[in-house]
Amino acid sequence: MATLVLTAVGGLFGPVGAAIGALAGQAVDAQIFKPAGRQGPRVADLRVQTSSFGTQVPLLFGAMRVAGTVIWATDLKESAETSGGKGRPSVTTYSYSASFAVVLSARSIGRVGRIWADGNLLRGEAGDFKTGIAAFRLHDGNADQPVDPLIAADRGAGVTSAHRGLAYAVFEGLDLADFGNRIPSLTFEVFADEGAVAVDGIAAVLVRDGTIGFAGEAPVLAGYAAAGDSAGEAMQPLIDGHDLLLRNDAGDMVLTQGVAIERMLRREEDLGWARGEALAGREMVRGPVEAVPRRLSVRHYDPERDYQAGAQSAERQGAGWEQAQVDLPATLGGASAKMRAADLLRRRMLGRRSASVACGWAALALKPGDVVALEGEGGGWRIESSEWEGMAVRLGLVAVPTRPLVAPGAADGGSGIHQPDRLVGATHLALIETPQLFDALADRPQLFVAASGGSSAWRGGAVLLRVEDGGYAPLGSVRRGPVMGQTLSVLERGTSLLFDDGASVEVQLFDADAVLAPASDAALLNGANACMIGEEVVQFGTASPSGPGQWRLGRLLRGRRGSEKRMAGHAVGETFLLLTADALLPVTDGRAVAGCLVEIAAQGLGDATPAEADRTVDGRALVPPSPVHLRLSGSAGEGVTARWIRRSRLGWGWIDGVDAPLAEEGEAYLVAIRAGDNLIRSEEIFAPVWSYSPGAIADDLVVADGTPLNLIVRQRGTHGLGSPALASLSF
Repeated sequence: MATLVLTAVGGLFGPVGAAIGALAGQAVDAQIFKPAGRQGPRVADLRVQTSSFGTQVPLLFGAMRVAGTVIWATDLKESAETSGGKGRPSVTTYSYSASFAVVLSARSIGRVGRIWADGNLLRGEAGDFKTGIAAFRLHDGNADQPVDPLIAADRGAGVTSAHRGLAYAVFEGLDLADFGNRIPSLTFEVFADEGAVAVDGIAAVLVRDGTIGFAGEAPVLAGYAAAGDSAGEAMQPLIDGHDLLLRNDAGDMVLTQGVAIERMLRREEDLGWARGEALAGREMVRGPVEAVPRRLSVRHYDPERDYQAGAQSAERQGAGWEQAQVDLPATLGGASAKMRAADLLRRRMLGRRSASVACGWAALALKPGDVVALEGEGGGWRIESSEWEGMAVRLGLVAVPTRPLVAPGAADGGSGIHQPDRLVGATHLALIETPQLFDALADRPQLFVAASGGSSAWRGGAVLLRVEDGGYAPLGSVRRGPVMGQTLSVLERGTSLLFDDGASVEVQLFDADAVLAPASDAALLNGANACMIGEEVVQFGTASPSGPGQWRLGRLLRGRRGSEKRMAGHAVGETFLLLTADALLPVTDGRAVAGCLVEIAAQGLGDATPAEADRTVDGRALVPPSPVHLRLSGSAGEGVTARWIRRSRLGWGWIDGVDAPLAEEGEAYLVAIRAGDNLIRSEEIFAPVWSYSPGAIADDLVVADGTPLNLIVRQRGTHGLGSPALASLSF
């Protein structure tokens, strides 16, 4: 179609000029439009990241999502991190990072918005990265952009190109742990221009000289990716997607969809003879409806679905089964794409009607793209070509719509995959000490670092331990944090002997998307849903959402693993932490000993300054829990016998007929009699029974001088005395 138009432009200069103009038109056509049989740009082309030599880089306009082309990369950088040691298995974890550059556009751009890696959001709209990176630099493609210093350091300052005219992004030290230790496939949200871009503006850039305009109201696109072996090939999707013509206006190239003028081509003006030769004055042709696609689809990039490729269709009634597809590598919403499909189908339906009219010299004033009326024929007729024929002007016309298109109805672009853009947020840090939690008997305090973020975008952070000289030494890193939060209500004191259905506690999770699940009684008895609330180990059987990130926990098991004495004194704002072994970082440094102050710091991607935490170690995991079922029998005159049942740091599963393992080097107890704060009597024994003779009772009552006596029993463990069991003596 474009060749006919340009040939007609030459024909405006007379019979000889028509021949010369036709040749000139074809020469220009060969420069602007693609050779016959070549494939134009496909919508899917922008989705695949490449690094092949000779790969074409598109010219981006407006807002687009593009994969780009890798033009430089370093080898992977390996880092090793060793954990464990000092009696624990030593585990070395390797991590990798890479630096590389990706070309985005063959013309300058304004900025880059979001970035996706393997389909997952890597950089948010606010410019925050969801994965660790040392630095990110964008070179916008301006004519004066400098050489990137990292590439220059690798390749040599004297031989490194600044890539002026190419917009590209440089990633320095991108952590590859989330991507299988390889450079991921990246796509970029690129804003090449501030706002939408008119079709003639795009065309002017593509032909380089800025001489292409638009006759009429130019279509506007939110974004466009131009690619091809020629300017014409890059423009072809615009022409096909909007049914455009290219014509000459006073020496300038102009695109048009059709310009309505006040001109009626009357039958009486048709020429039947010229230079004594008979002419076909007017020929009318109506093509079959089967020649028009039954369904026409427009493929596009949908900004409402994170620029994913979409397709919107329009259908007609009647015979025929042919389907057609128009690839428009442009940013269009679903409704706009559906309107475009409906408009193109309407134009093809009307375009079945064509006319050839022989006119006099007055028709030289008419230009291709002008929309005229034909006497006796309804609607508008766009001039497609103008040629000399025996001293007459032969006009080729096609019927075109003259009324605005009625909206074809709602467009459904599908649900797609929409990546939530959540800020990484600050790191929430806790340094916790637990009783013996796991099957392996502890020989050092159980001290753990718990770190979590304010959203699911948090990807961990580095943890440091303060050392003797006041500085910090690396302790390790947390990749995925446990579920953390804080209490919104006070956990009242309860019993550790039964399921507690009367008490409940409400917690606010730091990550509002985190979920707490209920557990059956059988699962609870097997250790499910263990958490720390303050310093107490608790299990919860029910978890009911009560607001964004808020949960009410019930059917509680209290004072687990010997933490009964920490059941009192709860308050609002205490740390809530789901005890997940693989999400906690153990502190195995030699400073983690009973009585020492341990200080830590952690910093993640969202932290301007490190988060800090500290605590004094008490070694609760190293000592036995308190004895239970302490019972007294007898009297002051007969003597008193005390009996109890020991517990163990191991063997928390209740197995009938089997005692819990001792888990200590030997069985021993320290029994004491106190009157208030005064120690009156103490004795070490080696069985869970003790006799308090009448004489000893009489002597102690004298010393107590009326102060009630208390019996305290503590098991002596390998590393120290356990928690006490207490009974009052009423004499």
